This record gives sequence, structure tokens and C-alpha cells, in this order.
Amino acid sequence: MYNYSVLIADDDELALESLSDCLIDAGYITSTAGSVSGALDLLENNSFDVVVTDLRLGLDSGFDIVRYCKKRRPETAIIVISGYGTAELALQAIREGAFDFLTKPVLDNELQLTIHRALEKKKLTQDAANQKTSLDEYRYNCLTGLEDVIGRSEKMQRAFDVVKTIANAQTPVLISGERGVGKSTIARAIHRLSSRKDKPFLEVPCGAFSESLLESELFGNAAESKVGKFQQADGGTILLDEISTVSPAMQVKLLRVLQESQFEPVGSNSPISADVRVILSTNENLYRAVQDGRFRQDLYYRISVINIDVPPLRERIDDIPLLAQFFLKQTCQQTGRVVAGFSDAAMSAMTSYWWQGNVRELQNAVERAVLLGKSEIVTLEDLPGSVRTKPAPAPTMFSNTAVTNDEDDSPVPDPSSIRLLKDALEEPERKIILDALRAFQWNRIETAAALGINRTTLYKKMKRLNLEEPGGFGF
Repeated sequence: MYNYSVLIADDDELALESLSDCLIDAGYITSTAGSVSGALDLLENNSFDVVVTDLRLGLDSGFDIVRYCKKRRPETAIIVISGYGTAELALQAIREGAFDFLTKPVLDNELQLTIHRALEKKKLTQDAANQKTSLDEYRYNCLTGLEDVIGRSEKMQRAFDVVKTIANAQTPVLISGERGVGKSTIARAIHRLSSRKDKPFLEVPCGAFSESLLESELFGNAAESKVGKFQQADGGTILLDEISTVSPAMQVKLLRVLQESQFEPVGSNSPISADVRVILSTNENLYRAVQDGRFRQDLYYRISVINIDVPPLRERIDDIPLLAQFFLKQTCQQTGRVVAGFSDAAMSAMTSYWWQGNVRELQNAVERAVLLGKSEIVTLEDLPGSVRTKPAPAPTMFSNTAVTNDEDDSPVPDPSSIRLLKDALEEPERKIILDALRAFQWNRIETAAALGINRTTLYKKMKRLNLEEPGGFGF
């Protein structure tokens, strides 16, 4: 197994030792420097996967290390830390080329997670830059019917396995996920992989119709001699999108169709039979809707026997370069533009962005970049401003099992009552550490092991939180 190398630069010997111990415990190979000149000497003669540098190194600035790496070691990921963190400094660090900016004191798990993310993104950027492997080789088992479903991430591969396994089953399929993740694409793939592929595939956006219009759309209208979608899709597949929006009365009728394969057109008492594979999709937590009384429990259990949960794009960032290349090629074919690929900075921004609109938002961003760009590659400046500025993560995300609070009825807090996050977390952190110290009779080695931190980090936290053992402070 490859051991990643990390260079740590900090003029505080205690902090330097603490950071090094933390990363050694996590399996990294570390080198340390107490000054900018020492760090640059090491960088001149050695290659590091990651550099973690303090912003203030004596009279010198950690930005000198960031600039050196950006110019001479562009393959190295940079993480800047500082005890004087401000939004302006953090933004400057990112603009200079740093992957992230952390404020001291840095928790062990926070640093390890940031380094893991930096290494992951570094690998993705290198893969995209090399472009040695075609999109087809990245697609997972791209059988006929899955050509447009791109993804090599573990979560998408599991979804592909389910798609191929259940394609010929007659059981309804529930596809869940946030808006824009590609639920309809998955549904079409199921149809194309099934024995029904030569029959119709019809998609009905349930949320776009009122109750009466939806009933007529699905089942037809005898008075108007209108044939409904279920009858049109006989022998094929129908996708009922936004199934959570249908009324309770319509839910009863859908349950009957699923159980008996029969329905009556509006204004008629004569049942019609139709052999239709039903796929349903939702961006809402249907289990929560059942608990709230907005969705019938019997219908929920009928349609959730096979559930494909499509992950949001932020949970499969290794698919972003593949999707971006796919949309780039697609847009070029449609518009006649010639664009070879993406710059490193553009790809880095795309793999860092939150993509709250998921695959659909990525597609729109790539199309915009191709149409408005003026060079042979997509540059950072060609991307939308929201992608370039890397906004903070959205406060909530879709989960098919977890219950989320979509409507918060609690009183809006007074802005003057809001405390700095660092100050708000200090009190519970102090209590946790104090309880552990008391449990182990103030034995710092056992306490640090129980808390999952090294002894030096514990010492620093005790000093900062004014936790002094009765009778003296020391080991």
C-alpha cells in the first residue's frame, strides 16, 4: 500500500510535533520544517503529496511556500493553517493555490479528513488531465441500455448492478434521489435493458397536473375519446415522476392498477387491462410522507420492494470528470464547437463545487462554458461564477431513509444571540475532556487514547481550556 508523504511547516515546535504525531498515527510519512527556508529546501530536493503550512512562520509568510508549490510543485496539495483565520485570508489562500484553509487549533480528525479529500481530488485532477483512458473504459459494465448512465463510483456501480438485475422483473421500481441526479435516465436504462425495450416508454410528470387532469392523462377520458398513458404504454414501461405529489384519491387508483393491472377511464365503468411495467421516482422522503399521513402506507410498501437510491453528485465526485467530459463531447457534437478538454483549474473547481443541482447543473455549466468560451479548452473563467467561488455546502440533503426536517417551526433566533462557532463548541469540548480525565484519574496517556487523540494534542487542549489537575499541571 502506498504511504503518502506530508511536509509540515510550523515555527511552533509543540504544534509541529502534535501535527506530525497525528499524521504518523494515521499512516502518513511526515517531514517537518520550522521555517519557510527549511520547507523550501525540503521541497527543492523531495517530492511530497501534501504540504501543511502555518501562515505565519516567524517573520516569513506561509504564502511563500504556497506560491513555490504552485510554480514548482503543482502536483502537491497545499493546506494552510493559521491561528488568525479570517474569511479574507482563507479566500486569499485558495486563490494562491491552496486546497483548504484551517483555523487553529486543528483537530486530528479534521486535518486527516482534509488531507484525505485533498489526495482524492488530486488523483481525480490527474486522471482528467492525463486523459489516457476513454470514457467508455470508465463506464461500469456498459451494456446496451446503459450507454448514457456514466459513473465509476462505488455507489453508482451498486445502482448499475440493481438495474441489470431487475430489468426484466415485473415488480414496480421506486427510484429516489435529489432533483437533477438522473432518475429518469436510470428509468430509461431499465426499460432499454428489459424485454420491453421495443415497446413504448412514457414519462408522466405527476406534479405538473391537477388531480382531475392527471387522472385523465393516465387513464384516459371516455367522453373525450382520449386514450390514457397506461393504455398507450401497453406492453412497455411508464415512469411516474414526482409520485409524492399525487392526491390520496389518485393513490388509491394507482394501487389498484399495480395490483390488478386494470383501470377505468374518466366517465366510464368499463375496466381496461394493460400490461405495463411501472417505475416511479421521487425527490422526497416517502417514508416521512407516510409518517406525516400524506402518502398511503399500503402504496408505499407496494412500490418500494425495489428501491434504487441515486446518490447526489457531491457524494460521487470521482464521477464529475467523466460526466464533464461526456457533456463536453455531447455539446461539441450538437453545436459544432471544437473544445479539447478542461484546464486543471477548471477541473479542480468543478470537483470542489457542491453541485446542489446535481448532474443537471453540471450539464448546464459545461454547455455554458463551451458556448461562451473563447479558447480550445474550458478555463476557470468560462465556468459560472457560483462554481468559481466554491460556495458552502447546502444545509440539507435528500436521504431515502433518514428523516429530515423540511419545515422548521422554531422561533427565529435574535442575531445578537449568535455566538462564534469556536466559542459555542468550547464548552461541550471542555466537559468531554474533563469527564475523560476524571475517569482515568488524570492519566493523560490513557485519556488521550480514549479520546482518539495524541498526548501532545491533549496537552494543548487542556492548556487552552484551562483544565489543570489538582496539585499541578504536568506529566
